[in-house]
Amino acid sequence: MPDSWQRATLSITDVTLDKRPVHYAHPYTGSHSFTYRLFCCLLPCLIMLGAAPVLASQQNVSLLVDTRELALSVVQGKQVIQVFDNIAIGSNGATWNKQQGDEKTPLGEFRITEVRRSDRFVIFIAIDYPNLDHAQRALDEQRISMETYTAVKNAFARGRPPPQETRLGGHIGIHGLGSGDPEVHQSFNWTNGCIALTNEQLAELLPWLAPGTRVVIR
Repeated sequence: MPDSWQRATLSITDVTLDKRPVHYAHPYTGSHSFTYRLFCCLLPCLIMLGAAPVLASQQNVSLLVDTRELALSVVQGKQVIQVFDNIAIGSNGATWNKQQGDEKTPLGEFRITEVRRSDRFVIFIAIDYPNLDHAQRALDEQRISMETYTAVKNAFARGRPPPQETRLGGHIGIHGLGSGDPEVHQSFNWTNGCIALTNEQLAELLPWLAPGTRVVIR
């Protein structure tokens, strides 16, 4: 594991990049429509055929998301084997202290919990936010109750995804653009807190992923 990935060295505090928030609901037009239809047809097949879990299980793969450089790196052991540039994060930047509705991307170390179909994005790769670190910090700062902390703790103890409707927010993951406008993606951080790639990038990334894959957001 690269030393820079160790939690103790992640000194980034709240980060807000100079990009305006936007509502992302622009359809593809012209040549993009064929690309999107092809993406919708082919990408779910990787999940149905089990291609992603097979490849990921054979590799020591983790993801490193750099919220300052807006880059997602696929790391095998200690070697970076692929980098996806110009990703998008939450419209209000990144934070260690995420709260529901703040449109910020949570920093920390997570695991992929599920790769599933999505009506909006075709594929959604969920991560286990809020994790125990975020819950403990929020409890110490009196941002959540002991009841909420216990619910998060019990979910992890049972091997289940944490509750998604607490004051800490939820439904965080990695996804593509779906039928959205690539020009918006190139110009803005536009998500509600998720990490977004282009559809083409997501198609390249997906075979490396499986439930349990480590995701470091810094």
